Order: sequence, then C-alpha cells, then structure tokens
Amino acid sequence: MSKDLTTSGEILIFPPQEEAEDKREVSVERSAKKKVTVAVYLLAEAAFNDIYGAPERAAISTRVEADHQLITPQAYHDSNEVWPNVEMIFSGWGMVPMDESFFKRFPKLRVIFYAAGTVRSFVTDAFWRRKIQLTNAGAANAIPVCEFTVSEIIFSLKHGWQKALYIRKHRKFPPRLSPPGAYQTTVGLLSLGEIGRMVAEKLQEFDLNVVAYDPYFSPQEAAKLKVKLLSLEEVFALSDVVSCHTPLLPETEGMIRGSHFNSMKQGAVFINTARGGVVAEEEMIETLKKRPDLFAVLDVSQNEEAEGPTSLYDLENVILTPHIAGSLGGECRRMGKMMVEELDRFLAHQPLRYEIDEERFKRLA
Repeated sequence: MSKDLTTSGEILIFPPQEEAEDKREVSVERSAKKKVTVAVYLLAEAAFNDIYGAPERAAISTRVEADHQLITPQAYHDSNEVWPNVEMIFSGWGMVPMDESFFKRFPKLRVIFYAAGTVRSFVTDAFWRRKIQLTNAGAANAIPVCEFTVSEIIFSLKHGWQKALYIRKHRKFPPRLSPPGAYQTTVGLLSLGEIGRMVAEKLQEFDLNVVAYDPYFSPQEAAKLKVKLLSLEEVFALSDVVSCHTPLLPETEGMIRGSHFNSMKQGAVFINTARGGVVAEEEMIETLKKRPDLFAVLDVSQNEEAEGPTSLYDLENVILTPHIAGSLGGECRRMGKMMVEELDRFLAHQPLRYEIDEERFKRLA
C-alpha cells in the first residue's frame, strides 16, 4: 500500500494493483480521501510540562497531527513565523493575545483548547469577529479550589489558624475557648458561579447552614443547593465564615468594604480564593487592626507579586498563601485531560461542553 501527499495537504491511500491473469487488466481501487487536522501547543514551557503530560500528549497525537511542537510566548513574539496549516491550538497559562496579527499567523485556525481558567488576558475583539471556537478547563481548575476552600472553612470553624499561631508565638497551648465548630453554624458564600456552586454542593455533606449573596442566582436553583439567598450585608453579619468566590469585574471591584468586615460576628473568619481586587483592601486592613478577634485567610491579594512593606504581612490575624487554591503539580493534568475530552467532542461534531461564547465571556472573571 502506498501513500501520496497532494498539494492540498490531503493524504491519498492507494491499495495494491492486482492483475487478472486471464484478462491482463489492472483494477485500481482508491480509498476515500482522509483529511489531516494539524495542531500545535502554544503556552509557557513550564505550563506545558505540567498540563500536558505524556498520556495527554499521546491521546492528542492519536486524534490529530500534533508533533508535540511547542510554541512558547517568547518564541512567538521573537519571530514572524506563520503557521498556515494549523487548525487547532492546545494552550494554557502563557497564551498570547489573539489580535489581528495573531490571526494572520494562524489563518486556518478553527478552535482553541485552553487548559486553564480565565481567558480574559488573551481574548480580544478580533477573536469575536471570527467563527472560531474556544473552550477552557475552568471546571477542572474549580475542583482543587473547591477542595481547598472546604478544608479552610472547616478548619476556620474550629479556629485552627488562630490556635496554631498562638502556640507558635507563646510556645504554649491557648486557653480552651469554644470556637463555632462545624455543626449548625453558618457559612456564607459570595457568588454562586462554578466554584461557589461546587463549594455549596460539598457543604451539603456537613450539618451547616449555608447562605449566599449572588444577585444573578435564582431562588429556585439556590433551593436545590439548600442555600438561602441574602443581601451582601446580611451574609457578613450572620456568618461564622464568609468565603469569597466573586469574579473581578468592573462592577465588583472594591465591592467588599470595611463596613462589611466591621459587621461580622465575634471571631468570624473571611476566606478569599477569588481575586484581591473585589475587596477594598485598605479598609479591610483597618478593620482587622481594630478587631483582632476577626481573622482573614487570603489566598489572593491586590498586589500578589509586589514586594516591600504591606500591613498584611504584619497582621497577626491574617494568613497569606501564594495563590495555591487552584491547580498545582499533578492537579494540572486534570485540565489537560478535560481538553482531550473536548477534542473528542469537536472531532465528533458535538457541542463543546465548556465552550465560551461572547455572552458567557461577559460573565466570566
């Protein structure tokens, strides 16, 4: 059996010719043309190694023509290379902005599989002017965020951080004061998006009262989650732990004010795994200084990469973690696997389960 590559990039497969001894005729049977879909990886090298492990790369290679070529952001910006036959991009952290020049370099692009969460850093108006599909792995990244959040909620209801820090500072156990505990106490959730909803579902396994603030969530859907919808002010005033999952949008920037923190119960805890910008940080700091009984567990802050003096480093009632709630280490490959599943749907001409259209994009962080 022989193969010929046409100028259009299509592979033609020919079966062997058979001669009829008695008629000296040649019968040539040509198979159907088989189209090859070309894909590349476009993301930061470290993200590539974390997200697309050997099983994920092998799975992609069995479905499309992907020679494991990695285009890093630096390589993309340092060259003017054009990829005229690429129809698919597998990406993740480090994706480059999809502006007009981008589409000139990928003229046949049909779909982007983004194995990470937010897509706001690279989606432009130029993208929406084209009929190109985009899907992401935000749902996969939501799983470790949910797991982290639930563990922090239960730990916070026992005042675990306060007790651990007391022991470190005073080198003795603290007075045996009763924390709220995880029985018939109240947990408040800010926003019931993908992560907030997942946290609410997990909390159904505990004997807790769950309340939430989300002006866009229907009471009927909240009832299914066994969540009571309240105002933002009520959630802060009534909850033993408040967990923030609000996306950072123009209308949510600085949404949480000092007055909200000041209204919290004695010994209440605030957890933020969303974005630091949704909190009026200086107002929060001032309230935490005045109310040492309150506690904040912050996996995000306004200036996460900034070095130098900040009161958050000094406050004894604050725990800072370096944005670790999301996918880390082996957890990242869950996002790669999700994109392989989306690839199967795309090749089968099925709707993409996690496709991002313009309407959904407006609601995303």
